[in-house]
Amino acid sequence: MEFAFVSGNPALDLAATVGSRRDEPVDLLATPGDLERWVARCGELPDRVTADPATFESALALREAIYRLALDRVLGRRFDPGSLAIVNAAAAGPVLTIELGDGGLRMSGDLRAVLSHLARSAMAVLADPHACLKECGRAGCTRIYLDRSRGARRTWCGMDQCGNRVKAAAYRARRRSGRRDRGDGLAHPGGPA
Repeated sequence: MEFAFVSGNPALDLAATVGSRRDEPVDLLATPGDLERWVARCGELPDRVTADPATFESALALREAIYRLALDRVLGRRFDPGSLAIVNAAAAGPVLTIELGDGGLRMSGDLRAVLSHLARSAMAVLADPHACLKECGRAGCTRIYLDRSRGARRTWCGMDQCGNRVKAAAYRARRRSGRRDRGDGLAHPGGPA
């Protein structure tokens, strides 16, 4: 699995670095180097950070806290107090430096500042009463995303990962069903009754 940034919020994308949480979890951040690559690929964060073992563990704790709080929000539950404490503590950390230049915005800071930024990003979306958070509709996908679609009708975290899989599986099921119907001598659309 490669990193995907389809949740509509970098904190939710961080939480989604564990896939298939209820079935067979797949952790995309197995090493500090994986976290460094994830930060570099996230468009809202600095290009380079260094993850030492302690800060890496802090990042994993923040990731899990964000996921629990987002799931609480999706399910309409009260926020988990331990997760709130972790997110609030991370948000109190140092801030990223932001500079405007001809090429746009440039962000810099260490991993602690990145974690603080991610915690604040999570707070903003979780505190917004108008934010529509959903869990992906594909069986096995546990990604939580921010649905900004018209009428909040988005079903999957992303078309590339999940939407296309669901549509392809439905198509294959319809084809199998059609072949079975024809093989059993049952009437099918366009054929004799």
